[in-house]
Amino acid sequence: MADDYLVRIGKLIRDARQHRGWTQTQLADALGTSQSAVNRIERGNQNISLEMIARIGEALDSEIVSLGYAGPMHLRVVGGRRLSGAIDVKTSKNACVALLCGSLLNKGRTVLRRVARIEEVFRLLEVLNSIGVRTRWINDGVDLEIVPPAQLDLDAIDADAARRTRSIIMFLGPLLHRVESFRLPYAGGCDLGTRTIEPHMIALRRFGLDITATEGLYHAQVERTTVPDRPIVLTERGDTVTENALLAAARHDGVTVIRNASSNYMVQDLCFFLEALGVRVDGVGTTTLTVHGVPTIDVDVDYSPSEDPVEAMSLLAAAVVTESELTIRRVPIEFLEIELAVLEEMGLDHDRSSEYTADNGRTRLVDLTVRPSKLEAPIDKIHPMPFPGLNIDNVPFFAAIAAVAQGQTLIHDWVYDNRAIYLTDLNRLGGRLQLLDPHRVLVEGPTRWRAAEMMCPPALRPAVVVLLAMMAAEGTSVLRNVYVINRGYEELAERLNSVGAQIEIFRDI
Repeated sequence: MADDYLVRIGKLIRDARQHRGWTQTQLADALGTSQSAVNRIERGNQNISLEMIARIGEALDSEIVSLGYAGPMHLRVVGGRRLSGAIDVKTSKNACVALLCGSLLNKGRTVLRRVARIEEVFRLLEVLNSIGVRTRWINDGVDLEIVPPAQLDLDAIDADAARRTRSIIMFLGPLLHRVESFRLPYAGGCDLGTRTIEPHMIALRRFGLDITATEGLYHAQVERTTVPDRPIVLTERGDTVTENALLAAARHDGVTVIRNASSNYMVQDLCFFLEALGVRVDGVGTTTLTVHGVPTIDVDVDYSPSEDPVEAMSLLAAAVVTESELTIRRVPIEFLEIELAVLEEMGLDHDRSSEYTADNGRTRLVDLTVRPSKLEAPIDKIHPMPFPGLNIDNVPFFAAIAAVAQGQTLIHDWVYDNRAIYLTDLNRLGGRLQLLDPHRVLVEGPTRWRAAEMMCPPALRPAVVVLLAMMAAEGTSVLRNVYVINRGYEELAERLNSVGAQIEIFRDI
């Protein structure tokens, strides 16, 4: 391998490590090598195999190389362009991954319509395929067909794919009904700080699931005689915690009451899917769910997940920061009403169409037109709350929106340990964001954006926020290693280009 390539690979590894917040010693420990070896690799002074590059990429959850391609994907953004026209919202990432996990409940054929073709889905499909589930894209690659085997081969699970997604945690609920004992790799995904899985364990113990964690694996044992004898009260009103409890309750032969449940969009879509499987769920949209489980599910089911409110918020923010008039179609309005109420108080000029129904027959949609607006900072802080409050994943987009508003905005991202820290990357693009502590950031606007070259933050929503700021900045910016964006958005660059952005995808090596 030419020395020039070694230097370039070393720089990519160094940048990915620094964005992960690791020292060379921490990376060396993860790889089972020495700090001096990592130092030589990063300076381009050591030959390095593809296997080692892949191991480094897994350790850092960063796509250093991609087999079959010329290297990690980057974006070159020519900013300062106004958007125009109309763009459709894709189906929900979080609903799609929940439904993929939910398909393990069904012995029959499951077809999911318009599934998001994103890296998070691809990783879950790799895991499902590795344990014997047959999946294939049908109808010109738009829909997904899932057919389970008579018996899952959990010993063959693709650990590398499993560790690259937090969604693997939602295998626990359906698997406890299929096998007496199993192992799952630790969950990965976005680097958002420490997040305990104890709320999942508290809920699933009521169904007889006992978990011990050793050597990178969850070791699960199921005691069949243990069943819920009173309502399950979730200690955290989390989305995936609620989904896991629902998946466990779906095949419990009896009635399960789940209290302090999330009523967020992906939970509702999972409830609608369970109903299509023959599981009655009362209280959808509330914090108390009553699940009338059935011991066996063997049906051919066809289901259409609804649109993604977080993607809709992303597109809305793109219009705001680029001072554009843009129509965003198929917006799931009931999951953006608080965000729009806040934006209206800030001075957003917009209108919406009459409501119509999503393909799942339940979710309310509108077409939303956003126009250039003179925004003022909100009087109150921006902070997330469980639905129907402001969505946790929409908080980062308010950093970019607040940056173009007049005045100071306090953003309090209390859920994640360090996501607010990543928002300060906007300072490299001309933003004026002051980190008050790991959860709070003060944004001063308006901002005169400027172009820059930088590594993509390792968390999905802050990464997209940086991309939106680059679209607003005059000149040419480069956002390197955008694997994390591809985890949650399908062809985002191409779709933004269709409404006037100028974003080029390129690779180094």
